[in-house]
Amino acid sequence: MLIIAALGLLVLIVAGGVVTKLIIGGAFRADATSGSVDVPEIVSNLNAGPRRTAFVRLKAQLELANKADEPAVSAASPRIQDLFQTYLRDMRPEELRGSAGTYRLREELIARANIAVAPARVTEILFIELLVQ
Repeated sequence: MLIIAALGLLVLIVAGGVVTKLIIGGAFRADATSGSVDVPEIVSNLNAGPRRTAFVRLKAQLELANKADEPAVSAASPRIQDLFQTYLRDMRPEELRGSAGTYRLREELIARANIAVAPARVTEILFIELLVQ
């Protein structure tokens, strides 16, 4: 009984090591065909009502589906900033609270970035800094 339990534990340890190696080895490798473009820092006021003032500071990086699209996306940077600013100015500070708020912001900014850079495709936006004050 003790030998069977020890063998079972050994199998679980080996399987866990293999799975961990596959996950970590695949997760941190950059795809050679994908590219990225930094979005200049954006500081915007939020829709906090007439009595308060609230600001957001955002530094981000756009992940692209194709590395060849980097020059086109960099050229569209002013349009991306304008769409991001317009969206952020309409947001309330409460909408940015918590992980759900950050998730919604990410999805909305990806959609707006894809509008600005079409036919190129933004696959992800990485928040380097997101500060709400």
